[in-house]
Amino acid sequence: MSQLTFLEKKDKKLINLKEASEWASQYLNRNVTISNISYLLQYGRINKYGNNGNPLLNAEELKDYYDSLNKEKRLKKILGDDLNWHLSFVEYTEAERTKHVHRLHPYKGKFIPQLVEYFLDSHTDGFKKEVYFHEGDIVLDPFCGSGTTLVQANELGMHAIGIDISSFNALITNIKVEKHNLLLIAEAMHKLTSRLKDFQKTRSNIIFEEHLLSELAKFNSKYFPSPEYKRKVSRGEINEDKYATEKENEFMDIYYALVEKYRIKIKQDKNDTFLDRWFLSPVREEIDFLSEELKTTIDNEDIRRVIAVILSRTVRSCRATTHADLATLKEPVTTTYYCKKHGKICKPIFSITGWWQTYTVDTLNRLKEFDKLRTNMHQLCLTGDSRTINISEEVKKVNPELAKILSRQKIKGIFSSPPYVGLIDYHEQHAYAYEIFGFERKDDLEIGPLIKGQGNDARDSYIQGIAEVLKNCKRYFQDNYDIFLVANDKFNLYPKIAELSEMRIVNQFKRPVLNRVEKDRDTAYAETIFHLKGK
Repeated sequence: MSQLTFLEKKDKKLINLKEASEWASQYLNRNVTISNISYLLQYGRINKYGNNGNPLLNAEELKDYYDSLNKEKRLKKILGDDLNWHLSFVEYTEAERTKHVHRLHPYKGKFIPQLVEYFLDSHTDGFKKEVYFHEGDIVLDPFCGSGTTLVQANELGMHAIGIDISSFNALITNIKVEKHNLLLIAEAMHKLTSRLKDFQKTRSNIIFEEHLLSELAKFNSKYFPSPEYKRKVSRGEINEDKYATEKENEFMDIYYALVEKYRIKIKQDKNDTFLDRWFLSPVREEIDFLSEELKTTIDNEDIRRVIAVILSRTVRSCRATTHADLATLKEPVTTTYYCKKHGKICKPIFSITGWWQTYTVDTLNRLKEFDKLRTNMHQLCLTGDSRTINISEEVKKVNPELAKILSRQKIKGIFSSPPYVGLIDYHEQHAYAYEIFGFERKDDLEIGPLIKGQGNDARDSYIQGIAEVLKNCKRYFQDNYDIFLVANDKFNLYPKIAELSEMRIVNQFKRPVLNRVEKDRDTAYAETIFHLKGK
């Protein structure tokens, strides 16, 4: 299809979803699905013509919309011209960036699998001029996080060892890379779900939430019709703040009437822990019920560990917060509220059932999908401090066969993203999981946590910490090792880190970070992949 087919013919400005999808895919040089186009109509980004049975849109409006999102030109002005745009991976859809087990559990600060593949695989191009890793090599990630490096190393036929100070992070990673009996897991999940439904029969939160959803649907259809409402807001025809506050208060009467009718207890009695503060009382009761059932009725350790990850993912999605604040919590929400993200009145969650059932199916599908791709290489994430851990001894305790390979050929190098100084408290982001499962927290051993800030003392401590990790790990390296560290080094700390580690920075790959999932996805942002070698 010619790129300008629709734009050259004045009598064919209106196009259907399929035609728009095909044109946009060609124009942007990436796959744009019909669902992507439907999203633009649903959220009022462009006008909808025709009717619901046959929605049409204006091709010129579609082109204008995409032109306004030309991030490359905008970011070059802000971040400079030395960015490697190939490393933005903008051509990949969200489904591709979160393929198979990479979306098994949310995790702040993880990089996309395509970035790992780029440096680990055997291709070369104008930027990557040599091959650094080969099949059968051992790759190390001393800041393993959620295990992206280990998963991709497996796909590429490489062994991989991860290390993380967080026992919960190690659990997420190992569940991703280990083999599981999916049939037994499915049977166990079915039994737990049946018990949960029996438990819910003694409570009224399910029928309350169903009634609440029905009232919300009627109210939103009347006062926040989609996409007309959002179009009027974007054109300034409606004062969003004033109108939304008025309607939010109006619906509150309906909400409290339903709470009283079904005798729903909203707030918990205590406010001491994360689970106390961030979950409505009916949700907390279901969490406690399932976690106890998991501990007392599931004997198989592997099944229990997989279900623990499913439960944790479910719990995270059921926190009492607004849709806009899911990534960064602000204040607990105990009533219905106007949601800027969706442009209507929304509600907090009163039962975990929906997400529990969704994530059960999704997890099994993702594990099954990865099983089709996995190689017979060894992957393992150790729980420990990368500054001091004896990698050989710890691997030997868990996987003697991998320990023999490590002793024989040593580690070829690192691909990792160390913590960014003063950005994230890595234990706190999963505080609920530590409370539910009783994992030991080691916050004081985190390198560069948010709580320590970004001042000079924090930076000095960060430099020392990362350097100690590299010095400890290189004892297990081959002579001609390659280290790739992904960092947003706005304080220029990595030259000093390299010096203290007795290494040298031989190259830097600067990439724009697009397709971010946080609220600030449009913020100008770049990161550097530092390539280090021995002196």
